[in-house]
Amino acid sequence: MGLLFLAACGQEQRDPVLTSELTSPVDVTLHWRPEAGAAGQVVEYANAADGDYVVLEFTPPSKNSYEHPDLIPETQFYYRVRPYHGPASTTVDVTLPPGEEVPDSDGHQWAEPRRTGGGTHAVSSPEAAPGNPRAEVKHANGILFTWEDRASDEEGYLIELKPAGATDYRVAARLDPDVTSFGLITLPDEKTATYRLRPFRFGAPSNLTHQKTGKV
Repeated sequence: MGLLFLAACGQEQRDPVLTSELTSPVDVTLHWRPEAGAAGQVVEYANAADGDYVVLEFTPPSKNSYEHPDLIPETQFYYRVRPYHGPASTTVDVTLPPGEEVPDSDGHQWAEPRRTGGGTHAVSSPEAAPGNPRAEVKHANGILFTWEDRASDEEGYLIELKPAGATDYRVAARLDPDVTSFGLITLPDEKTATYRLRPFRFGAPSNLTHQKTGKV
């Protein structure tokens, strides 16, 4: 019984975190095992194993698959996932005015990110959660977010939102470290939504998985 248990543990350690399948000549589906306790996973791809990886999506912690459709035929694709960690701020509810009207005088200077932070708490600490989050409606599809940077070692900040009726948050913007102000231009389904802010650090990347697309 002991040998069987050890063999099972060894197999679990060797099982890849990430797998992929070519579901059509130009469509790839990924499946992964989420890291327990992570704020979510970031899904990335490159066209070479040692290439520059591009973010496809920041996924909520409950999600464990991703479809990458309509790819370039006869091309190499390499994939990985990385968990990310960091405490979220308290939430802010925002309801925007109807329509899409933007004032003619608005040059969106207010939306530029401002880096005035310099927190003292490690991202692994609950005290690193952004303080005093505020949302100011600027026009029918623009919101200015401000907050206090309390994190000392973040790799960046995320603005996360949950539209009215949705069950999960999604990432609306990824920002540099020490940012404490950013103007978000919203999508049509984000007229009423709940927002929060999160400093983050990435965890170790998963195994790579590879697919070559076929002819069409």
